Amino acid sequence: MHDFAFVFAGFAVGLVVGLTGVGGGSLMTPLLIFGFGVKPYLAIGTDLLFAAATKFGGAVGLARSRHIDWPIVGLLSLGSIPAALITIFILHRVGPANAAVQAVMTTTLGAALLLTAAATLYKAIKGKQAPRHLEAAELAKATKPRHWAQPVLFGALIGLLVSLTSVGAGAIGVTALMLLYPALPLPRIIAADIAYAVPLTLVAGLGHASIGSVDWALLGTLLIGSLPGIWVGSRLVRIAPDRLIRSLLSVLLAYAGARLIAL
Repeated sequence: MHDFAFVFAGFAVGLVVGLTGVGGGSLMTPLLIFGFGVKPYLAIGTDLLFAAATKFGGAVGLARSRHIDWPIVGLLSLGSIPAALITIFILHRVGPANAAVQAVMTTTLGAALLLTAAATLYKAIKGKQAPRHLEAAELAKATKPRHWAQPVLFGALIGLLVSLTSVGAGAIGVTALMLLYPALPLPRIIAADIAYAVPLTLVAGLGHASIGSVDWALLGTLLIGSLPGIWVGSRLVRIAPDRLIRSLLSVLLAYAGARLIAL
């Protein structure tokens, strides 16, 4: 019965990810902590590999359709991967189950959820105004940031957030990319966000696994539900009221973030 609840939770989160593009960590981690009483460090570590597995399929499809701008992914990864490795090294030294570390994790997770809520609401209001298509010459220009260090620094911040909380590579990432690459079509921004999130969550997740912060049985049960959930959500997205769903989701995320900070 408990396993069925985890499968259903995976399906529900996968459905929302397919409908909105918001990272599963924003939903799955607080759901595991509040709904099932999973320890924060185990919820975060398990969710990182959950995110890597669920986003890998999306990245493969986007790569085949040539929607991914790899130079953007490279610059983001240049900052995010080293930041993730440094964060995991520090967690390994101090111990993820340490009371002070868990307090930092829950507070940072709460702040990340509040940021995600704000980013999700911003996307609900402003997302439709982004360009949808560019010619080849315009696209080449749109993929160049004002300075190469900007996406690297942004990637480092996201790498830190993701490794500590499993949150950050979804709505926060897309919103920041909209600011860094304002002329880039929204579908390509989402594609770049998904593509760089795969190696980041995989590295951070394996790092957590190396220090015992992953529940493998729980991970498998969640994936059984999430993969069909994403499939259904990606097909309902054409008829779903996007702005209403994102607005309601932002309220839910803000509530979860406030509860975590108050712990």
